[in-house]
Amino acid sequence: MIVGLTGGIATGKSTVTGMFRDLGAYVVDADIWARKVVEPGQPALAEIAQAFGPDVLLPDGTLNRPALGRVIFHNATLRERLNQITHPRVRAGMRSETAQFFAEHPDEPILWDVPLLFEGETRKSVDATILVYVDECLQLERLMQRDNLDRPDALARIQAQMPIAEKRRIADYVIDNSASREQTKEQVRSLWQTLQTRAKAGGTRSSTNGR
Repeated sequence: MIVGLTGGIATGKSTVTGMFRDLGAYVVDADIWARKVVEPGQPALAEIAQAFGPDVLLPDGTLNRPALGRVIFHNATLRERLNQITHPRVRAGMRSETAQFFAEHPDEPILWDVPLLFEGETRKSVDATILVYVDECLQLERLMQRDNLDRPDALARIQAQMPIAEKRRIADYVIDNSASREQTKEQVRSLWQTLQTRAKAGGTRSSTNGR
């Protein structure tokens, strides 16, 4: 059973992912694959250079991420072009890693850590979804503190994503990360037991809202 794990900016997804790992969960990280598919020699990197120009490459031939970010940040069409180049390759890599895990652990759940799970096609590849949640007010406060941003800048980054309330509405399971670390950890422990039981029972895609 593949379980997609996501959140919103500054909701604590990385912390929760670490808690699942501590319990023995195997995590396939979309960000790691996003870096792998644009390494020198990979077809995606050549396509990016062709699409966005040589300035998105550093002198050593690696991707100049800040330069690419400046190109796509304010242009939705160019962002979508980049996604078309990278996302299918990221999903293919994640599926390959998952197949290797299931070959040895067919009855265990596997977590896919995907920042934009609900915004993209990857959602169609998972059997259940987990959202790491805090309400938008707390999300804004944490983001301002974490990244030393003023309110307008932090709000703009939050509003660039799907609203956290909408993600909560469509998620199968929700980890509320609003209170103490121990309270979050207890939710993670309980949900991990549920997922293990469901996987052993042959868990497949269904609507199983755990809120």
